[in-house]
Amino acid sequence: MIYLDHNASSPLDERVEEAIRPYQNKFFGNPSSLHRHGRLCRDAINRARAQVAQLVGAQPSQIVFTSGGTEANNLAIQGWAAAHPSGIVVAGATEHPSVIEPLEVLARRGKPIARIAVDASGMIHPANLRTMVNDRKALVSIMLANNETGVIQDCKALAQALEGTEAVLHTDAVQAVGKIPVNFEQLGGGLMTLSGHKIGAPQGIGALVIGPGIRLEPLLYGGGQESGLRAGTENVAAIVGFGKAAELARIELAERRERLLRLRDRLEHRLNRLAGTTIFAQNAPRLCNTVQFGVSGIDGETLVMFLDRAGIALSSGSACASGGGEPSPVLTAMGIPAELAKSAVRVSLGPGNTEKDIDRLIEVLTQLHPRHAQVA
Repeated sequence: MIYLDHNASSPLDERVEEAIRPYQNKFFGNPSSLHRHGRLCRDAINRARAQVAQLVGAQPSQIVFTSGGTEANNLAIQGWAAAHPSGIVVAGATEHPSVIEPLEVLARRGKPIARIAVDASGMIHPANLRTMVNDRKALVSIMLANNETGVIQDCKALAQALEGTEAVLHTDAVQAVGKIPVNFEQLGGGLMTLSGHKIGAPQGIGALVIGPGIRLEPLLYGGGQESGLRAGTENVAAIVGFGKAAELARIELAERRERLLRLRDRLEHRLNRLAGTTIFAQNAPRLCNTVQFGVSGIDGETLVMFLDRAGIALSSGSACASGGGEPSPVLTAMGIPAELAKSAVRVSLGPGNTEKDIDRLIEVLTQLHPRHAQVA
């Protein structure tokens, strides 16, 4: 099977698996216990906290471990809303479902919310954001890199546009980390969501980075773990894996980017020669590993199943919102016509992919229908 769905989940790095192993069968203590077993696990968590913090230019004390990106996004949005009853919550029109759904819950509870429009490339303009926020107390939630199109927002400029306001910027950096340089302070130092399984760590581990002076109400109450913001005994093995994956992502960032960009360019060059194929947001700044495209006249989910039978795994959009039969909300927000948007599929490359994988994908696409055959 050729796996081209790394934005949904990446394989566990063998080096991460090795780092985890002792905490699955040897060091099993509760990190809150005072005995030696507990202290060893607490030390391991502290090391991992420092590794994750170093990846994004934050302080270890600012890292709160969660069960993943979805919980971190919910903690940021619902936690901030509960701590600031008079504030408004604002989000981009192309955000992940784990941002959009909490917003809709807040709206049903009477909380004022707003959505920021994007242009045809999926970009948010800083001036529009500043006008929308104005002088209101607000949480502004913006993805650094879109999970479907790969479009990279200029969050540094957006953070600068919010200077002098009472707004806090929450950056969902789940897809960006490990693919582009990410610096928490340069992106406003407010709130930032991270996830482990996008960078070779286990599934079920993530983090929320919290800047100084940011007040949040916890979603979970209990033993007071994670600075009182995330109660529950920590998943030591997963946290250790997240820390190791973060360390590797930081050290290998440039090498990974260069290699994935070569593969992405090869794929796009070949796709552009296929009749009836559209690459979405092709001229926008995008992740080195992500290509979302559509083939006219072919439903995206149908194409995913066709490719699956040919031994190629990719997706028709966000793994957290697939299977609905409706066009992607991300592409709809960008003004893409519904018929074309419904044809969308996403290739997201990872460390195990090769040029042969790209060539095989193009070969299968060319076989799909004669009118989509490669042109000169």
